[in-house]
Amino acid sequence: MNQQTTLVIFCKRPLHGQGKQRIAATLGKDAAYQVACALLDCALEDSRSWPGPVVLSPGSEADRDWADDLLLGDHYQVVPQCEGGLGAKLNYVDQLLRQQGASRLLFIGTDAPEHTPQRYTEFEQLLQRHDIVLSPAEDGGVTAMGGNYPWPELDNLSWSTPELGDQLASACNASGFQVAFSSAGYDVDTEADLRRLLDSLPHDSRPARQQLLKLIQTLLG
Repeated sequence: MNQQTTLVIFCKRPLHGQGKQRIAATLGKDAAYQVACALLDCALEDSRSWPGPVVLSPGSEADRDWADDLLLGDHYQVVPQCEGGLGAKLNYVDQLLRQQGASRLLFIGTDAPEHTPQRYTEFEQLLQRHDIVLSPAEDGGVTAMGGNYPWPELDNLSWSTPELGDQLASACNASGFQVAFSSAGYDVDTEADLRRLLDSLPHDSRPARQQLLKLIQTLLG
């Protein structure tokens, strides 16, 4: 069984006029599309420095070829999500990868560019000592979720609401899992979130983060 932690990146293919609607509402569709692309680049940047296996999980089978073109190397794999809600998608991909031999999985999205190498080290260390690790988001959700065991049924949770983090922890506790929490973070969903990055990203020398910073500076003038 593979004892390395597998990084699983849940993502959507950036499309003009789709996604990041709260950013589009104040900055326009062009800006929302550019931000979505830049955020995806940050997650891919993290994948290139990840020491273990990496799985890119696009939103549908139709985007498999697109996802295949994003990643290079033997330790990369594309596993499209199934139909249904986010909880069902997570259960599906988690089960499939465990059937292939993965035992420790860390799921992230593409909306948390403040995930630093230090934060990933924290996730890894916590996963070595606990059944489940959740990274709380300031809006009540999570920015990362890792597990050494299959997730409980997730489809009935209130995804994309302030209650999600508590519900996720409760579901894991009810299944008998020991849950640990990492340092809190936040997702980038609004113009205000972008403005926050103006303070944090200048201290981050990673190239994709610097490109995101330049984009935000241009968009916000």
